[in-house]
Amino acid sequence: MARRTVLVTGAAGFIGFHLSRLLLDEGLSVVGLDNHNDYYDPRLKDAREADLLRNSNYLSVKANVEEQGRLMGLFEAHRPDVVVHLAAQAGVRYSIDNPRAYTEANLLGTFELLEAARAFPPRHTLIASTSSVYGANTAMPYRETDKVDSQMSYYAATKKATEAMSHSYAHLFGCPVTMFRFFTVYGPWGRPDMAPYLFTSAIFDGRPIKVFNHGDMQRDFTYVVDLVRGIRLLMDAIPERPDDGTVPEGDSLSPVAPWRVVNIGNGEAVKLLDFIGAIEQAAGGKAEKQMLPIQPGDVPATWADTTLLRQLTGYTPKTSVIEGARSYVDWHRDYYAVN
Repeated sequence: MARRTVLVTGAAGFIGFHLSRLLLDEGLSVVGLDNHNDYYDPRLKDAREADLLRNSNYLSVKANVEEQGRLMGLFEAHRPDVVVHLAAQAGVRYSIDNPRAYTEANLLGTFELLEAARAFPPRHTLIASTSSVYGANTAMPYRETDKVDSQMSYYAATKKATEAMSHSYAHLFGCPVTMFRFFTVYGPWGRPDMAPYLFTSAIFDGRPIKVFNHGDMQRDFTYVVDLVRGIRLLMDAIPERPDDGTVPEGDSLSPVAPWRVVNIGNGEAVKLLDFIGAIEQAAGGKAEKQMLPIQPGDVPATWADTTLLRQLTGYTPKTSVIEGARSYVDWHRDYYAVN
């Protein structure tokens, strides 16, 4: 039997790296595309990729996802069974200063992916969205069937747009698509613009940490290994267009396309100050907290309803923030050679 091939865009990124490693450990072949841009220190991406390249079933492709025809060529050459599209410009706050980067990577990049999937259809295409699309919604936990028309940042707006774009391709061309909305993801190999790095490095260096909205924030902190396990299981949960247009209650399946959106989260709202406490405990030090107002584009709380994920896969992420914070801090101490 031929080895199954999975194309992962953003493969040297935080989530893409963990997913690629999981797939390789299962014996699958991975074609990994990443542009190694300088949004954060490229040496971290290089180190992730060096780890992946130790497996002979990993093929590295360095390119921009929005480069015209690049994905088309990869689809034609490798005919992937499954595609997981993670490449995107991330970050709510950066989208205020550099919205063009989000237009190019998130919108144009997704268009290039959808065109390639149209020409060389994989069995299943999975595309990363974000809990940020829930925007100004206040009813929690967030459910996939909630109306999501009030995005608070341009980053979130581009992700909501990719959901609509992929739905149109699924309807018009029959390409099965699952969008997954992930929440606040953290863990080893995490980005240096993310809260765990900022908190941990500040504690080790004796610097104050910035705590926005005066600490009155809640997040559904999701450990990255749990997240990629959810993605892996969703790869085999291929949506099918219902013959009669009837969708089971609580399912986000489209009545007119093989398309679905699924939350992947821990299913628990954790206070930001409790998460900081878990980092402090793992790091063995107290943080000096600089209390600040909420930042533009941010929301005070996120919390996932993970019922649909459980129904489709039998899986619910369950790593506690105490355990996850300890794992992150141990990695941080080792990778950054903290004494």
